Amino acid sequence: MIDVEKTLNDAYLLCEEGKFSKALALYDKVLEIEPNHLDALIDKGVALQNLGKLKRALSCFENATSLSPENVTALLNKGSVLHSLGRFQDAIGCYDQAIALDKKCAMAFAYKGLSLGEQGLVKEALRHFKKALTIDKNYDVAQISREIAERILDEEAKYSKTIRDI
Repeated sequence: MIDVEKTLNDAYLLCEEGKFSKALALYDKVLEIEPNHLDALIDKGVALQNLGKLKRALSCFENATSLSPENVTALLNKGSVLHSLGRFQDAIGCYDQAIALDKKCAMAFAYKGLSLGEQGLVKEALRHFKKALTIDKNYDVAQISREIAERILDEEAKYSKTIRDI
């Protein structure tokens, strides 16, 4: 019998070193013993996502959210995979669920902004980046994304003015 917590810790350390394939073997050992171990499912999904195995990662996150629909971490990770798969509306649904559960989740606001931006909804995206920054003023993803969105909107405004002047 394995020590589940030690095995999860070992897998986490392997992930920190970028050894995701080795970590997967440990997560699988834990899941053989405890198929519904929430942390193992989420962490396995993250390792799979880092290896570019998005459909398998999504399966882990779907299992995790079915076991624990109010787990913000599982929802954020599921949304992230959906975003990577180009399923932006589905990703936004996950982020909306996370926001409903935790109104102070800067990551959910920023990630929702990214999915909105991918759909060309730059003003709405900017609003979400700014909301994320009101929660965490040092959140680099939100800061960088806000700056990019503001540049895009400035360029659009300049272009529109040029067209009107012609």
